[in-house]
Amino acid sequence: MKDFTTRPVIIGKKGVVTAGHYLAATAGHRIIENGGNAIDSAAAMSICLNLLEPQSCGIAGEVPILIYSAEEQKTYSISGVGWSPENFTIEWCKSNGIDLIPGDGYLPITAPAPIRTWALALCKFGTLSFSDILQPAIELAETGFPIYPRLHKTLSQNKNKFLNQYPTTGEIYFPKGILPEIGDLLINKDFANMLKRMVKAEKNNSNKGRIAAIEAASDEFYRGSIANQILDFLSKNPIEDASGKKNKSLLSYEDISDWHSEIEEPLKYNYSGLDVWKCSSWTQGPVFLQQLSILKGFDLKSMGHNTPEYLHTIIESSKLAFADREAYYGDPKFDNNNFDTLLSDSYNEKRRDLITSKASKKLIAGEIPDISYPEYIKTSIHDDNLYSLGIKKRPTKDLGIGHAHTGDTTHLDAIDKYGNMVAATPSGGWLGTSPVIKGLGFPMGTRGQMFYLNPNRPNALEPRKRPRATLTPTLVTKNKLPYMVFGTPGGDSQDQWTLQFFLNVVVHKMNLQEALDAPSVHSLHFPSSFYPRNSYPKLISVESNLPDSTIQELEKKGHIIQKAEPWSHGKVMGIKYNNKTKLIHGASSAKGIIGYCIGW
Repeated sequence: MKDFTTRPVIIGKKGVVTAGHYLAATAGHRIIENGGNAIDSAAAMSICLNLLEPQSCGIAGEVPILIYSAEEQKTYSISGVGWSPENFTIEWCKSNGIDLIPGDGYLPITAPAPIRTWALALCKFGTLSFSDILQPAIELAETGFPIYPRLHKTLSQNKNKFLNQYPTTGEIYFPKGILPEIGDLLINKDFANMLKRMVKAEKNNSNKGRIAAIEAASDEFYRGSIANQILDFLSKNPIEDASGKKNKSLLSYEDISDWHSEIEEPLKYNYSGLDVWKCSSWTQGPVFLQQLSILKGFDLKSMGHNTPEYLHTIIESSKLAFADREAYYGDPKFDNNNFDTLLSDSYNEKRRDLITSKASKKLIAGEIPDISYPEYIKTSIHDDNLYSLGIKKRPTKDLGIGHAHTGDTTHLDAIDKYGNMVAATPSGGWLGTSPVIKGLGFPMGTRGQMFYLNPNRPNALEPRKRPRATLTPTLVTKNKLPYMVFGTPGGDSQDQWTLQFFLNVVVHKMNLQEALDAPSVHSLHFPSSFYPRNSYPKLISVESNLPDSTIQELEKKGHIIQKAEPWSHGKVMGIKYNNKTKLIHGASSAKGIIGYCIGW
């Protein structure tokens, strides 16, 4: 059937939400039904996802947020990524034999971000109390939610680890030491009680006004008993990490209590009359904008959707943009990222000229005048830490499930009847990369693994610096009015899959569900952001429901093909606002099974 889609496009007037788990989407819709706006809804969904998708995100992880305020007709970015500990430095790594930050354990811990990030969003843009926001997650934690295949797979793979190495994790996820079945209810009363402590703090300060009460709830996490409980557990329960050593946590009380989220100006690029907004270079988000700038010079429509020429052009543009990511992106408070140049049409015209009819085997950043970087960046950046700490060659090995990065990411969107829009990408704090904190029901995040240990490079480890995260929500406006929000899990692949979704909508005029259902590809050409940072030059992953003839033509162009299962690339979701009809259209990919869109 030509018009068949896996799911219908959801159309509502009061509000539409998407989330990586259907119960989180239900919670978000409930908030809107109870009078909350899109920001209130998004906050509730995010906290629920921290509980429902522990293999994908956690309350000690990260959540970059983009918000469009309908009242102000303005887009904001909220920096939901924690900073590195004050005492975790390149010098410390060198003296302790660490040449590559491990992906698990305590060394890569950064300050937990979600609670203060959402508190800031609620104070500035929300309408409800923190207690209202936390209530759905409290209910789900106390009464339980059904275990689904993805979570069950994580538990099954890590059974020995959770029962023996991380026993506090096993206490929650393996009741009586037994692997639960798909469909069994998972109860996390520690998580519920932790949230209730914040509710109590807010209630005790309710006489001071809504904003002060929300800040009191947040302070209970960052400056009160919860912070102290985190630090006490970390100090008494050392664990081995991928370095082969039991490294202690370097996170201090001040690292937690001093950390704060900030409202920032996002980056913007205009494509086909649309203003596309991304968080700055503490995420990889600008690569999406760079790809648009490069692709602007091609007639993508005439190439035809998902033809070999079309996919080849998109893949090659991603190689160029991600090469610049490796060379120039880092926390803008520490690193000069020069986005006036990197997003300029003149710069990307030169980058565009590097695309030929054959797959490039190079990964070379563009040169920016007056920027001094080591010569090797101009020649090859496939081995991200080749010269780190004086090391000339770093062997890699199969780390196995014990130390490999096994987490994922999730996403959520919300648009309300007023035209307020939110896109947020919760991640980090993955189940399996550090043990659950006794009595709190969640593990710590390990985002610090994304820092380089080469001091000459952006995104190099420094005290209280944000690691460049892969997390990358997207928000789009048209003539300063609301248009679309979207995103996906998927690490380095996020800005490749969402780019294809965006082009499906804007260039090929597909409805949201058609755009999500279409098969996608992504490149693995550049270094992974995750430990152990492997790269695979010229390799692309292709969903095998693409025609064989297309795959064969891509091989002829020099791409190395890795066939993925159909319906396996991410779980993109998005919502679109019609300013004429005031109708809100939403959709969620069926690829992730449990993601959903709800509207009314």
